[in-house]
Amino acid sequence: MAPGTIVAWVGENGLAPSRHPPGMTGPDVLLLDHDVREEDRIRTAFAEHLPEVGLDVVADETAIRDAIPDAEVVLTFSLDEAHLAAADSLAWVQALNAGVDAYPVEAFEARDIVFTNSSGVHAEQMGQQVLGYLLLFERRIHEGIRQQRAGEWERYPGGELGDDTLGVVGLGAIGSRVGEYGKQLGMEVIGTKRDPSTAPDCADACYSAEELDAVLDRADYLVVACPLTGETERLIGEAELRRLDDGAVLVNIARGPIVDQSALVSALESGEIRGAALDVTDPEPLPEDSPLRSMHNVVLTPHMAGSSPYYFDRAIELFAENYRTYVEGGEFENRIV
Repeated sequence: MAPGTIVAWVGENGLAPSRHPPGMTGPDVLLLDHDVREEDRIRTAFAEHLPEVGLDVVADETAIRDAIPDAEVVLTFSLDEAHLAAADSLAWVQALNAGVDAYPVEAFEARDIVFTNSSGVHAEQMGQQVLGYLLLFERRIHEGIRQQRAGEWERYPGGELGDDTLGVVGLGAIGSRVGEYGKQLGMEVIGTKRDPSTAPDCADACYSAEELDAVLDRADYLVVACPLTGETERLIGEAELRRLDDGAVLVNIARGPIVDQSALVSALESGEIRGAALDVTDPEPLPEDSPLRSMHNVVLTPHMAGSSPYYFDRAIELFAENYRTYVEGGEFENRIV
């Protein structure tokens, strides 16, 4: 575990004293793999949403090894195989992120461990991030920035997003918020979803994952917002990029490996597509010699689209709901396993 991570032991038998209200008892919760800079925000969110649960922090691998064998519930951004193997009492894992690629899902299934994620807590900030990318390319703000840095002054035309079609690969919580922003600007919104019958209201048309070509053929902006799985790795490759119009822009806020990066570089260099906005890449960080770093038609951000001053408040609120479900019974929110 990296230096500076924190581990918190929460609950009636942990480092902190129990503060369960009368009539309610709950399990110990192990909170692991957090940067120490997040501690104050985590404490504040717990105090608001789980005042009945105590919180304390330990900060070394020895403490983790001592604590995890008895941990019944783990709250984390990731869980490696070694810690899972040592977690003899583990019954539920709550991911603080929406993506599940950092978790041994099959091992959870084999051990009947409940696994829930934080889908939905990223929707607002990531929707706004995509909106920023769309406006940047449509109004060519990146060209203005380039001219500023070069000491140039030459007027150029801008477009309007209401003339465009927004294609969203993965109309889940994040993709739906992206679609809502696009709809508010007058865009036609189309996309894919595992079950098209559950399409959000913002979608003018929704297709199954197998019908991705129908979205590629019409999208002026293609936003990748699906989870990384064995099925979606390299989902957007040479053939898919070729189907896009040469004026199209690719936006990836999901995971880097969903897009074949070599194919993307080739498409950008040849003019097969107009540009790309990438919050995620493969690998991260990008190597210094990656051509994406110097392309005038590429905007890079360092995997920060999910950041928000309200992130932990939303994540811990969701965790609190699931915690009470775990203690009292009921249906978990965002259950994966």
